[in-house]
Amino acid sequence: IRLSRPHTIRKNNKSKITKMEWTSLLSAEREFREYKKSDIRNAFQRDYDRIIFSNVFRRMQNKTQVFPLPGSKMVHNRLTHSLEVASVGRSIARTVVKKLSERYGNDMMSELYDIDTIVSAACLAHDLGNPPFGHSGEETISCYFKEGPGKDLQDLLPDYQWSDLVSFEGNANAFRQLTHQFAGRRQGGMSLTYATLATLIKYPYPSHLPNKKKYNIFHSELDTFKKVMDGCKIKCLDEKSMIYARHPLSYMMEAADDICYLILDMEDAHKRGIVETEKIDNFFTSFFRNDETWFFERKEILYKTITDNNERIAFLRATVINKLVDCISDVFISEYKAIMEGDFNKALISHLPDFENNALEKCRDFSLKNIYRHPVVVKIELTGFNVIGGLVDDFVQAVLNPNKTYSKKLMSLIPEQFKTEKDDLYSQLQVVLDYISNMTDLYAVQLYKDLRGIE
Repeated sequence: IRLSRPHTIRKNNKSKITKMEWTSLLSAEREFREYKKSDIRNAFQRDYDRIIFSNVFRRMQNKTQVFPLPGSKMVHNRLTHSLEVASVGRSIARTVVKKLSERYGNDMMSELYDIDTIVSAACLAHDLGNPPFGHSGEETISCYFKEGPGKDLQDLLPDYQWSDLVSFEGNANAFRQLTHQFAGRRQGGMSLTYATLATLIKYPYPSHLPNKKKYNIFHSELDTFKKVMDGCKIKCLDEKSMIYARHPLSYMMEAADDICYLILDMEDAHKRGIVETEKIDNFFTSFFRNDETWFFERKEILYKTITDNNERIAFLRATVINKLVDCISDVFISEYKAIMEGDFNKALISHLPDFENNALEKCRDFSLKNIYRHPVVVKIELTGFNVIGGLVDDFVQAVLNPNKTYSKKLMSLIPEQFKTEKDDLYSQLQVVLDYISNMTDLYAVQLYKDLRGIE
């Protein structure tokens, strides 16, 4: 298997961008156009619909969020999580537009009319690249190349490709899922607008940079990444390393995800009986100051008529999310100048007022100790390590030994859409990871059992 050639970065001859503008940030350009001009949907509504109706989105209904699937208790999977993030993201965007219009005039309302659709579309897609078994799936793939049999391949790949494997990132895989032209599919992948794709990118740089724990771009998608960011005229911070500023709307998508995963995971833990009602009640109530009497009055009235504990927690969860949406939008407004100039580089949620931030930190600390490390969660992670690790090793060995009979039979199981005519090692390994990362939890377990003769 031959090595691929190093990536060549194309020079950007455009003048340096000092401040980003909404007219270019909301670019409706896409790689492949295929619609009637009479369509009642605009470009961003088409993005939303394409994601909703895609197979890769539907498959998330059988991918773990935190707790095992299936189960007698209805808890979140990746699909329901993404739908809820999209709902919260839309609310943040609309609240920001309202507040910007109050500050800068109604012209801002018309200029930013579509941002709620763009943000909610990016929120729908933000977890599309996650492999089976939640974040443990990412960790398993990384560990296979970092600590397992795959580490012997390091000398066969350049650093800028090896870093994609030893720190496999679902965020980068999501961008690949949406933009890569898989075999038999159309140019540009799902062919979303540049605005939606740029909003999806939380970490606008490739994997091989030092001191970067997360990233959004595999080596194979660098050209597409550059085309999207330049198409939106997003400020380039370091052309040599291909580091860009973030699209302003990506902060809203990130905030929606941060709010949902923490608050809703706590609600799921309550449904599973891991955390008692009184404790969750206290955590959620702590988001409200003593002088916010409207909340305590409303809570008292509702609790007199609602006796179901799950319904009470649902009320508290919704009220907390509404408050955080308002607080996050205030942070965006206060940091608006720095965001538009590409100088803001932290999550919005990290700039919450001290009171709300303290309440959130208490929830986060409790979740880390009592939810994410709970035996139920750890067991599903260990299952992922065995299943995903075993499948990755099976198919990587088949790539390395293509002439063996077993390898030929095994590789024939990979659908044609994931295969490539490229014969370099990096591309062949991507075929394997594309296939496995697209599996649902149940499909991965069944294939693992089938290959080992386990009934």
